[in-house]
Amino acid sequence: MTDMTVVNISAIQAVALASVTYYFGVWVRRRVNILERFSIPTPVVGGMLVAFVLSALEGFGICAFKFDTSLQTLLMLAFFTTIGLVASLKVVFEGGKLLVGFLIAVTILCVLQNLIGMGLADWLGLDFHYGLLAGSVSMMGGLGTAAAFGPYFEQTYHIVGGTAAAITAATFGMVIALIIGAPFSQWLIRRYKVQTPKAVGRPEPELKIPEDIDTAVVDDTSPTYTPELLKAGTIVAVCMAFGTILSMFMGQFITLPAYIGSMIVAAIVRNIGDFSGKYTVEGKGLNTIAEMSLVLFVTMAINGLKLHELVHLAVPLMIILAAQTVLMLVFAWGVFFMLFGKTYDAVMLCAGGIGFSMGATANGLANMQAIAEKYGSSPKAWLIVSLVGAFLIDLINALMITWMATW
Repeated sequence: MTDMTVVNISAIQAVALASVTYYFGVWVRRRVNILERFSIPTPVVGGMLVAFVLSALEGFGICAFKFDTSLQTLLMLAFFTTIGLVASLKVVFEGGKLLVGFLIAVTILCVLQNLIGMGLADWLGLDFHYGLLAGSVSMMGGLGTAAAFGPYFEQTYHIVGGTAAAITAATFGMVIALIIGAPFSQWLIRRYKVQTPKAVGRPEPELKIPEDIDTAVVDDTSPTYTPELLKAGTIVAVCMAFGTILSMFMGQFITLPAYIGSMIVAAIVRNIGDFSGKYTVEGKGLNTIAEMSLVLFVTMAINGLKLHELVHLAVPLMIILAAQTVLMLVFAWGVFFMLFGKTYDAVMLCAGGIGFSMGATANGLANMQAIAEKYGSSPKAWLIVSLVGAFLIDLINALMITWMATW
């Protein structure tokens, strides 16, 4: 039997393929309504199709593809550094007791997701790390964390198909979160006769655009956007540089994902700026870097999936994910709703919490928007879900996963 042909994809070629794959996903998503309806991310749409083709070629013994992931790692570091740069303690303090309480509750949920995943994986005869990958790695962490920890588990703990399992679980979670989030929240309103803003005639808070903000798409008189992008890029690069040094130092005592050091340094830089008032790090430039790095690194990770390695994991993964869904509903009812006062704000925390605890912050906000259109808005819940889901829980979750992986 002849050896299979191996096609080596360089780092530059991998980025180019990811870019083309992303826009292929955009094209497909616009033409398949169900993908839009369930907010399936574009990198998943395009990447899974490419991964299926490449995995089929390898599975049938035609040829295998080997990706150079050096730039994928760089993009991953950049994305998680931007997460650290928005981790403002001042924002946490302004959120008050409700934000802190919600963050504690979500942290407990992270632990429960992992314990259930690890316990079921062990019961099903799998390495417990698969349970972590189908736990808070993919549920609370979403695609970004799944794409980061999958390769890390494969290299550190020799988990075959870890990346494919994590990304598949994250995609499942995003779909389920959108299916159950709004209906479950609506059931709570009806079952417990929750007073809603529209029911009591409370005026809707208006979103007003300041007069000094120009909403035109193109304006030749506006200042160039380049300085903001360069400033953000410089801050991200410096945080990544010092973060790699911190990671090397911490690596002498504990095995950590490559991005932890950069995320910690970024959070320190952000809060020094906040409390000293000497500089700021937020803005359009930082958002652009975050979005571009996330899209490219997740698409690259999905393109390189070995989907044929998932065959033996299909049934166990379905069992673990079904258990995660039940846990989410019970926790949302017992903690997000009952413990937080059975109010309309608590209902909205349920809708948003289900969204980002099984998928992404965008899913949580989509669930909340669906409820708000019918029953009225909840600015407090909207702020808390945005802050906790967008960045606060990411840092806690990463540290939690790293610790529990050593058990």
